[in-house]
Amino acid sequence: MIKKILAISGKPGLYKLISRGNKSLIVETVDAQKKRIPAFGADRVVSLGDISIYTNDDSEVPLADVFESIKTNYGAEPLDLSPKKASQDDIIAFFAKVLPNYDTDRVRVSDMRKVLAWYNILTADGYTEFAAKEEEGEEEAAEEAK
Repeated sequence: MIKKILAISGKPGLYKLISRGNKSLIVETVDAQKKRIPAFGADRVVSLGDISIYTNDDSEVPLADVFESIKTNYGAEPLDLSPKKASQDDIIAFFAKVLPNYDTDRVRVSDMRKVLAWYNILTADGYTEFAAKEEEGEEEAAEEAK
């Protein structure tokens, strides 16, 4: 599910992939408005499934695993911690609890704020299953084989 959720550079919020048009993607905002807009080739579009966080052991943790960790530690509700109003120390303490071995040199506070904001957006709209299920992967592989 998280692979169909997109972040578009320069546009606030998150977007759900609806369909592919001619030289564009049709996306819908992940909020109560459900506004549909096109995303063109010039827009930098990234799937949340392709984003990962650097760790100290020279590996990367997928964003879905970070979201699952937040859900485990804080529940599947939007967090009280505001990404815009919280102090830098509060954001760092939050992230240290969620992902204790994150790389402090390469992961910036602005990145942490984005992760927190995205989690709040997703949970407010009812997205609570972040980890890809093996069954879904097997079904997709079977469809591609046909």
